[in-house]
Amino acid sequence: MNNSVLSIAGFDGSGGAGIQADLKTFSAFGCYGMTVLTALPVQNTTGVKGCYEIPLQSITEQLQTIFDDIVPHAIKIGMLFKSEIVEIVSNFLSQNAKSIPIVLDPVMVAKSGDSLLLPQAIEALKSRLIPLSTIITPNLPEAKTLTGILATNQKEMETVAEKILTLGSQAVLLKGGHLQGHMACDLYWHSNGIKQWLISPKIQTRNTHGTGCTLSSAIASGLSLNLDLFESCKLAKRYLSQAIEASRDQKIGHGAGPVHHFFHLWPTLDKI
Repeated sequence: MNNSVLSIAGFDGSGGAGIQADLKTFSAFGCYGMTVLTALPVQNTTGVKGCYEIPLQSITEQLQTIFDDIVPHAIKIGMLFKSEIVEIVSNFLSQNAKSIPIVLDPVMVAKSGDSLLLPQAIEALKSRLIPLSTIITPNLPEAKTLTGILATNQKEMETVAEKILTLGSQAVLLKGGHLQGHMACDLYWHSNGIKQWLISPKIQTRNTHGTGCTLSSAIASGLSLNLDLFESCKLAKRYLSQAIEASRDQKIGHGAGPVHHFFHLWPTLDKI
């Protein structure tokens, strides 16, 4: 495990999203996972019950301590909660991670509908962090917050993706899971002009908690393993589809359950 990946994100004590999902994904890819905690949501599969802030200085110290010891091969950014945290993270990464690929999942709302990014932090995200990102992975509601446009079909997704690229990231993977229909249509668009659709059948299940966290972490894992950006996105989507399929009928919790991050590795008793 010589490929390290850092997650800068929030917490999920129920294990399906946030840094817990990120660590599981990194491990599933054979990468060494590390975390910097940005906020402490209290949540389970039914929703977010509250959110506790942590001292801003602790975020700076976490980042510095990791980089002093283990410089990551790739970075995934998730929940940042407020503008001050966006500024801390962007300031640190602009100085210390110039050659490290950064996958930004612009987490704004939990699966349950609870807010995970304060409204005043959106402009900071757009002006400070997106320009540092190798790729940004918004879903359609998040893309609407960033651009003012809610895409309702694939043609409109192209318009939205093109507008997101003007915010400064190298590439965008616009997730189309909210579109009507039986197919999950995601649009990859790189600032160099490469544009590709990644399309797979939708899987009918309630177990979709943490899918955005898992996808972005899988992309970061691919990048840490020296895959190129588009290959990392293709592999991440394939991995997530199989993780959802493997969890389709499992019952964990009373709400939106987690995906099966280790579908390709479990059971393991016969391997120990």
